[in-house]
Amino acid sequence: MEGSSRMTNSGMNSVNARRACVFGLSLVALALTGCRTQDFPTYPANYREYAYVTNGGSGTVTVLDVVNVRVDRELQVGQNPVAVAASPTLNEVYVVNQGATNQGGGGGQGSLSVIDSEKNQVVATIPLHRQPVSVEIDETGKLAYVANAGSNSISVLDLKNRREAAQVGVGEGPAAAKLSPDGKTLVVANRQGNSVTVMDAAAMYVRGVFEGCPGASDVVVLPDSSKAFVSCSGGHQVMAVALARVSQPAGPQQAAAAAQPDKLESLMDVGRGPVQLALKPDGGEVFVVNRQSDTISEVITGTDDVQGAYMMGDAPVSGLVSRDNSLLYVSNLRSQNVIVYSIDDGHRVGWAQVGDGPSAMAFSAAGHLLFVVDERSGDVAAVPTVTTSPLTPQQAGRGPTAPFALLPTGRAPNAIVDKAFKVQ
Repeated sequence: MEGSSRMTNSGMNSVNARRACVFGLSLVALALTGCRTQDFPTYPANYREYAYVTNGGSGTVTVLDVVNVRVDRELQVGQNPVAVAASPTLNEVYVVNQGATNQGGGGGQGSLSVIDSEKNQVVATIPLHRQPVSVEIDETGKLAYVANAGSNSISVLDLKNRREAAQVGVGEGPAAAKLSPDGKTLVVANRQGNSVTVMDAAAMYVRGVFEGCPGASDVVVLPDSSKAFVSCSGGHQVMAVALARVSQPAGPQQAAAAAQPDKLESLMDVGRGPVQLALKPDGGEVFVVNRQSDTISEVITGTDDVQGAYMMGDAPVSGLVSRDNSLLYVSNLRSQNVIVYSIDDGHRVGWAQVGDGPSAMAFSAAGHLLFVVDERSGDVAAVPTVTTSPLTPQQAGRGPTAPFALLPTGRAPNAIVDKAFKVQ
């Protein structure tokens, strides 16, 4: 499966960030009167940055050159790639391939494709279990945690030796797993089991299971590792779980004696169909994307208070908070737009016209571009994120302009990750 084929398109030269004169978000466009090259980073000669987009319908990964804002190449991976993550320490990217779909709707035997980011080639494939759906990498870059929805388990992968180190049983149909920032706890959302599993990441055992979260689908953990929030997409609630403090890796008996146990803290009412959670980098608030209500809900993480619900677009499915904690970007699947919401002001301040079916999103390393995966049109929109003063209500209602660039992908793109590094 190793190999690559470079894609060329003469029209892409016109979208180079250093030469193009464009307007992206209405939030940005109204403040700009011409090209401002200072809005884009100046890169050293040995700097590389790529965005990797998984294409579920074509079994490929599209590699985008972020420096030049163009398609670099397309890599063949496994069947039905559904998730992607980048190593925090190595120049590697990991792609979860769900495998062939069975007649009953479940995925077959899956795999993890390892991409060398410097060469942009698939260099290894690690076998997985049935229907893997997500991947989480620890801060050392040595371990990966893969949720196997068809096997009701978590695979712990030794990335250096390209093998499975352990398999831990969790609830039914795990959909997502999130590692706490301190690396000690893995929180798993079990979609079909309507539950949340809390697992000791070092000792690889289950510390606790919390029932009552219908269609558990997404997880975020606070920066201090004290609490996890889980969206219950089959209903209208978010579960808050206070996480135990584990001072050091230990076996089940020692850990139970040394730590305050994990406990269910609250179940908060939000909108209908909460499918995804967007945590502010400072951890103060988490925004709940309510697909069936066409809204977002704002939760104060310290007190578990729900501040209110705010209308977004048609079928919002993903949210992403800017690194300065000021803006929330929301993609709306049954539309062609991304809404921009001002967190401090509590209202919408702009929107970007993108492709059809916007879903997953990722920022560039410098934060100057937002990449939006358009599932139905099979492309990625690159949207400028230049910070400007808030718009007046009259300005915000003027409508959007075109994105900075629309870059083609394979069929049915569904996930994206950005990877930046310097070559030696």
